[in-house]
Amino acid sequence: MQKFLVTGGAGFIGSNIAWHLVSEKKAGVTVLDNFSSGNFKNLLDFRGNIVAADIREDSWFDKVGHIDVVYHEAAITDTTVHDQKLMMNVNVDGFRNVLKFAQEHGVKRVIYASSAGVYGNGPSPMREDQTLLPENIYGFSKAIMDNVARDFAREHSDMTVVGLRYFNVYGPREYYKGHAASMMFQLYNQMKAGNRPHIFKYGEQQRDFVYVKDIIAGNMKALEAKKSCVCNLGTGKAGNFNEIVAALNKGMGLNFAAEYIDNPYPFFQKLTQADLTNSRACLGYEPEWSLADGVADYVATLKKDWK
Repeated sequence: MQKFLVTGGAGFIGSNIAWHLVSEKKAGVTVLDNFSSGNFKNLLDFRGNIVAADIREDSWFDKVGHIDVVYHEAAITDTTVHDQKLMMNVNVDGFRNVLKFAQEHGVKRVIYASSAGVYGNGPSPMREDQTLLPENIYGFSKAIMDNVARDFAREHSDMTVVGLRYFNVYGPREYYKGHAASMMFQLYNQMKAGNRPHIFKYGEQQRDFVYVKDIIAGNMKALEAKKSCVCNLGTGKAGNFNEIVAALNKGMGLNFAAEYIDNPYPFFQKLTQADLTNSRACLGYEPEWSLADGVADYVATLKKDWK
C-alpha cells in the first residue's frame, strides 16, 4: 500500500485529495493541518491518520513516518491577506520545510499547489513559460514557490517535483472558507436566502472556472509525470460571472437577476484562461467538466450536503 501525506488536508482541495486517495486508490493517508483555516468537518469519518501541526515546524516529521508521496496543499489562500511577511513565511518557508522533510525521509515525489495568481493580468491563454506578473502577495508567494521547486528539483535529480497552477476552483468541501470561497458557493448562498446575487459590474469579467473534480483528476495524473514540471490546471476556457448566475438559476429552479456592484479590489484579475498544452504533454491531463455541467453537479451536491 502506498502511503501519502496531504498537507492542508482539512481544507478544500486537500480534503478532496485525501478522500480520493483513501476511497479510490485504497491508499494509506496522513493529513497534516494546523486547522487555522481547514475544518474537521471536511474529514468526518475519515479513516486515515491526522497530525495537527504547522508546516513551518519540524515537530511533525517523526509523527508522520514513512511516506511515498507528498501532496502539499497547505497555504494561506486568502488573496485579501495583505501581510506580506506572513504570506511569504507560511507559503514559501513552509514549502521549503516540506521539501526538507521529503529529502530527509526518502520521499521521491512531491506534488504541490501553485496558482494562476502568478500570471496576474498577463496575456491569455496563460502559458507556464510566460513572464509572471502577480497582482498581489499571494500570487507572488506562489511564483516564488515555483522558483524554489525548480531549484530543488535541479539539485535533487532523484526526486520528482510537480507544481500545479490551479485556476479558479470551485466545488464540494469549500464550505468553511468564508469570504475566500468561490463565487459559485457565495452566490448560491445568497440566492438560497432569497436574495439577488451580487456580482461586480457588469458580470463580464472572465475566469477559467474549474470544477474540483477536474483538479483532483489532474493531481492524480501528476503521480505519473516522468519529470519535474509546472503545469496549469484549468478547463482552457473562460466563462463570466453572468454565466454563473444563469447556471445557478437553472440548477436551483430560480430566476434571479444579478445585482451589479462596484469592484473594490485594485488587484483584480480581469481574465484568466489556462493554456493546457504543457499539461496535456507532461500529465496527460484533459478536463471533463464544462462550467454549466460543473455548476449543475455542484448545486445537486449542495442541496444534499449543505444545510
